[in-house]
Amino acid sequence: MVFELTDEQKLIQETARDFAQKRLKPVALELDEKEEVTPEVMKELGELGYFGIVIPEKYGGSDLDMLSYILILEEIAKVSAGVMITVSVHNSLFCRALVKYANEEQKQKYLPKMATGEWIGAYALTEPYSGTDAGGLRTKAVKKDNGYVLNGEKLFVTNAGLANVFVVFASINPELKAKGISCFIVEKSFKGLSVGAKEKKLGIRSSDTRAISLADCHVPQENLLGTPGEGFKMALEILDSGRIGVAAQALGIAEAAFEESLKYAQERKQFDQPISSFQAIQFKLADMATRIEAARHLVYNAASLKGDNHDFVKHASMAKLFASEMANFVTNEAVQIHGGYGYMKEYPVERYFRDARITEIYEGTSEAQRITIFRELVKDANK
Repeated sequence: MVFELTDEQKLIQETARDFAQKRLKPVALELDEKEEVTPEVMKELGELGYFGIVIPEKYGGSDLDMLSYILILEEIAKVSAGVMITVSVHNSLFCRALVKYANEEQKQKYLPKMATGEWIGAYALTEPYSGTDAGGLRTKAVKKDNGYVLNGEKLFVTNAGLANVFVVFASINPELKAKGISCFIVEKSFKGLSVGAKEKKLGIRSSDTRAISLADCHVPQENLLGTPGEGFKMALEILDSGRIGVAAQALGIAEAAFEESLKYAQERKQFDQPISSFQAIQFKLADMATRIEAARHLVYNAASLKGDNHDFVKHASMAKLFASEMANFVTNEAVQIHGGYGYMKEYPVERYFRDARITEIYEGTSEAQRITIFRELVKDANK
């Protein structure tokens, strides 16, 4: 299958590449070391419209097609996976949740602010005792005073320190387990919500990851998102789309690692010749390029299916599974090709190696993706 980009998609890709290479690349190591996306970078992301990619034009967004969105994420991830996931979580997990499930009043209230980056969104699902088992979450929502009172703790919340508002999943009826979960729009200013210290992470260090606590946090009735008891289903549907974004992140990281390795192999000399002349290095680069190409097709295909409103769940999980494992393979080989230099922070492959690891874990582990793929295969076989 050959993916022919439209002229508009090519322009979108070129614009993202230009921003990433000229603006982000010179400061990528600094952002990693400071463990933040600086206000200057956040401002530029907003000016480019990258916080409103999935938001309809009537609310101030650009409402780009899914493949265009993925092309932007891929280019940013090639330079800074931390900046990329900041953009992706805001769009894929928060804004897409409101676009799909919010009523008109909620959309009018929140989406225009989200589209410009004036407000940043975050997604709070994971808890100390429920990761992959999202249906077993313990955060509770009790109906009270024309709203709900939330109590619980959420972990690993990307954008938590930057966010003005969160989508939070809590149970209104624990006895029903997954069927008792609902979703709420919780503003950072709501009394009872507190944000923890920034987590110290192996990779994607520039992204902001924290725990949040809800202690008798009162959420107005009008901030219930979607239908009561449908929260678990909503969470999974939102993550299905988000997985394509993570797959694009893995693809971008791997592409950057490969490009650095190919360049280095042609410049680095041992035994009076470039190391690219050695078959061992040639085989590594050939394997890296082949797996990247295969991942690109899986990622673009999943994005195209989603954009065309086809069933994409299986393909999203396949893309995420393969691309994330591919990125870890490629970045490992990139460090190996660089030898001792690959272990040093002065060379970007060290950062790519660290950044790649998370792609097999968040928004559904590789094991969870295999479960989803198998279920979809059985479903297809029984049609």
